Amino acid sequence: MRTYQLSDVDLGEEEAQAVADVVRSKWLSAGPRTAEFEQAFAEALSTPHAVALSNCTAALHLALAALDIGPGDEVLLPSYTFVATANAALYQGATPVFVDIAGPHDLNLDSADLAAKITPRSKAIIAVHLAGFPADMEAILALAERHGLAVVEDACHAIGSDWQGRKAGTIGHIGCFSFFANKNLVTGEGGMAVTADEELARRIRLGRSHGMTKSSWDKASGRASDYDVVQLGYNYRPTELTAALGLIQLRKLPAANQRRRELALAYRRELADIPGLSLPFADRTDGAHHIFPVLLDEAERRTDFREQLKARGVQTSVHYPPVHRFSQYWERYGSRAALPRTDDVAAREVTLPLHPLLDESDVAAIAGAVREALAATPAAV
Repeated sequence: MRTYQLSDVDLGEEEAQAVADVVRSKWLSAGPRTAEFEQAFAEALSTPHAVALSNCTAALHLALAALDIGPGDEVLLPSYTFVATANAALYQGATPVFVDIAGPHDLNLDSADLAAKITPRSKAIIAVHLAGFPADMEAILALAERHGLAVVEDACHAIGSDWQGRKAGTIGHIGCFSFFANKNLVTGEGGMAVTADEELARRIRLGRSHGMTKSSWDKASGRASDYDVVQLGYNYRPTELTAALGLIQLRKLPAANQRRRELALAYRRELADIPGLSLPFADRTDGAHHIFPVLLDEAERRTDFREQLKARGVQTSVHYPPVHRFSQYWERYGSRAALPRTDDVAAREVTLPLHPLLDESDVAAIAGAVREALAATPAAV
C-alpha cells in the first residue's frame, strides 16, 4: 500500500556537498556562511537586516526582549498557534492575552477581538500567519499605530508569502522565521529574525550570543582580541551547517512554494463540495501553503476519521491544540480566555499531507481516501 507522509524534505547531493564543505572547513559555529545566509535572506525579503538564530523560538524571545517587553506588559496573540508563540511572552515575564480567530474560513486572529482586548498594559501584538496566509495586517497595523503597540510577525509558516507587495515578516517591527524539519525552507533547526530597524537588529544580534560585542568567529579570524558584554544575552547562535543548508534551500524556495500552491489548488478541486468537510482559506492564493488544513463538520468524528485515513496510508496531524487549553496556560489564564471560534475550529481541524515532493496524482489519491474515510466514519446521532 502506498503511504503519504504529512511532510517530506527536498534534500539532495547539493546540500550534502555544502555540509561536507563546512565540516572540512573545521569551523562549525556561526561564521562566514552564516553572514552569507543572512545577507541572502535579507535580499530575498527586501529587508535591511536579517539575524540568523538557533530556532524561531529564540527569534520570538529576542524580538520581545529587543522591544523591551517585560513584567507588567501584555502581549496580544492568538491561542491558535504553536505554543512557542505564547512562551516567548512568558520568557520576558509578560502576560499573554489570547485573541480569538476570525472563524472557520480564516484561522488567523480576529481584528475585532484584538481591538476589544487592548488595555493600557498592552505593549505588543504577535501576528501569526497560519498555514502561510498573512493575517489581516492592515487592521493590525492600524490598531498598533493607534495604541502605540509593537508588531511582531510569527511567520514560521509564511516564508515567501506576499502581502500588498511586501513579504510576510517584513510588515511589522520584527519578523520571525523557522527552518525546522517540516518547514518550507528546511535546515533541521534554525531560525531568522528580520527587521528594518537597525537598533532592533543590533540588540537581537547581541542577544543571540550572551550580549558580547565580538563573536567567536571575530576572535578566531584575528579581527578581535577581547570583548565586552553590554546587555543580557543568551546562547541562541546558529551553526555554519544550518547556514550552508539554508543558502541552498533559499534558492529552491520560490519553485517549492509554487509547487505547494499548485498542489493546494489541486486539493481544493478534489475536495470541493464533499459533505461533512470544509476548507479554510479556500478563496486565497497569496499564501506559502505550508500546511493544508481541512475542517470536519462534526468534531466527534475526528479521531475515527484520522484512524480511517491512517489505515489507508495517509498520515495526518492537528494544527493546533489551542495554547490556552494546555495545563500550563489554563491554570494561569484559562478563566480569562473566551475563545469560542478557536475552540470550535481546533476540535474539528485535520491537516492533510502537503509538500513539494507530492504530485497531482498523489493529491487525487489522498482526496479519494478522504471520501472513503468520511463514508466509513459514523456521523453523530
